[in-house]
Amino acid sequence: MSDELARHIQHTLIAPGVSRAQLERHVGECVELGFDAAMVGACWVRDARALIAGAPVKVATAVDFPFGCMTTAGRVAEMRAVVGDGADEVDIGVQIGWLRSGELQRFADDLAAVVEAAAGIPVKVMLELPLLDDAQRKVAVETSVAAGARFVKNASSGAVGVATPEDIAWLRSQVPATVGVKASGGISSAEQASALLAAGADLLGTSTGVQIVRGGASRRSY
Repeated sequence: MSDELARHIQHTLIAPGVSRAQLERHVGECVELGFDAAMVGACWVRDARALIAGAPVKVATAVDFPFGCMTTAGRVAEMRAVVGDGADEVDIGVQIGWLRSGELQRFADDLAAVVEAAAGIPVKVMLELPLLDDAQRKVAVETSVAAGARFVKNASSGAVGVATPEDIAWLRSQVPATVGVKASGGISSAEQASALLAAGADLLGTSTGVQIVRGGASRRSY
């Protein structure tokens, strides 16, 4: 069971003040335990790429995290930078404020521009479902799929909301089979992880991947 869970986990280390020693330990854990990806801050993508050195672990990062309120030009520039540094996948924040204000064209244009800047690298859209009403949720998903996103994600982190099987099942029901679903937010146990996968998640974003597959106390959760 632990190996099965590990291959769905994008083990996350994105926080202020992460040191090289922490990065090296993080990447080492990803390689040793067979996680799907090492999710690292944008400034560490090139370094993580070198540390992985051919191991079957992806390098993933996030653009406009955690707030999703940069300018489109800034988001596009950051996307191009992390792709150039070797990111295999990128999670992106979205302009939830525009969506909630009914400025749907601005929301759609921004999202399309950022996905286009990924130049074919899979993009996962962090939808922040707990902040949206039902109608806004549907627009967010439909716009993400139309923009070419390869995954939709319930939230950026546990600071927004804990991933629930209900939200994951809803996302799975809203997207075609060609679009994946990533669960994120407060995932800290094997039981919780298994429930989210059973609900339709393809990937799990968590900083507690080691705890989930080995058991024991978590160092910290983001």
